[in-house]
Amino acid sequence: MAELEIHHENGGEGKDPLGQKIGIVASLLAVCLAIVTIASHRAHTAGVLTKADENDQWSLYQAKKIKLHNLELGVDLAGMIGVKDENGLKSVERFKKEIERYNKEADEVQEEAKAMEKKVKTLEDRALRYDVGEGLIEIGLVLSSLYFISKKAYFPLIGVIAGGLGIAIALMGLLL
Repeated sequence: MAELEIHHENGGEGKDPLGQKIGIVASLLAVCLAIVTIASHRAHTAGVLTKADENDQWSLYQAKKIKLHNLELGVDLAGMIGVKDENGLKSVERFKKEIERYNKEADEVQEEAKAMEKKVKTLEDRALRYDVGEGLIEIGLVLSSLYFISKKAYFPLIGVIAGGLGIAIALMGLLL
């Protein structure tokens, strides 16, 4: 985060009332920058953690589909060799029940994984808005502080516009 030091020349306070106002505006921009930076970091962290959970869900889905395929293969093989004894027929029936269970479980896991995909997308979009807002607030802070070097009033004006736009974009991240 950018830091801002205000140096008073010629002994002092009260000599530059515009500078005092710009210093307050720069301080407010710095506070907003800190808040948006923290929100951005938290959004990125939440996105990474949710993406890891999503990957776990897809792995679980794949495992269930592999088990399902193995059971289907067992039923097919039993049919090809013509199982007729009681134990073989019981195994085929058990395989068929397991196939139904794994189909249902795989569908449920797939729905959870898809929901997590949507959540990850939302978190990534939120983090992007925070990042853009953070950048614009930083630009606004730097431009505002240029007043103290140049004494040109248009720098803080542009800085406030950039900072305000950054705050607005960051706030849009909350709406997601």
